[in-house]
Amino acid sequence: MNEQSIANPLGAFKDAAGISIGWSIVMIMMGILAVLLPFAAGIGVSIVASWIIAFAGVAHLVYAFAATAIGAFLWRVLIGVIYVFGGGYLAFHPGLALESLTLVVAAIFFLEGIMEIVVFYQLRAMSGSGWILVDAVVTLLLAYLIWRPWPFSSVWAIGTLVGANLIFRGVTWLMYSSSARRALKAMAS
Repeated sequence: MNEQSIANPLGAFKDAAGISIGWSIVMIMMGILAVLLPFAAGIGVSIVASWIIAFAGVAHLVYAFAATAIGAFLWRVLIGVIYVFGGGYLAFHPGLALESLTLVVAAIFFLEGIMEIVVFYQLRAMSGSGWILVDAVVTLLLAYLIWRPWPFSSVWAIGTLVGANLIFRGVTWLMYSSSARRALKAMAS
């Protein structure tokens, strides 16, 4: 924090809002790129997820040395080895990782849709609860659209979903940051 931002906190907030606007534009551009190149984005996501699994395995192996009994030590080592080899295998076979990840996402959407239907029936007397049912139907439809052509849906599903998320999040940040910046300008005048 420099002396100017200490003397003028509104200026510091305005600068932060400007940086946030810049990052939101970058996020929107990355989202558009992911939607335009969904397979490449999906491969990237699957590689990152695979390495996270492998590094989690290393953490399990390190954690094994905190065990006080031989059984706990061996169990933790076994889990760590499975994570390291599984994550490593998927990292070096990103197509397989992407197919697996796509199937898991379809299953998650299916379960989410079912749970939203249950929530809708519990809240159906409340005003606006119909939107929960609409969300459930759309989520189930998306699960079906990913699952039905699987493994071919792996080419587009993950990258498109990540891209859409980045676009919507970027637009949300852009609107929020722009609003904050306008409010700060109003406060300064």
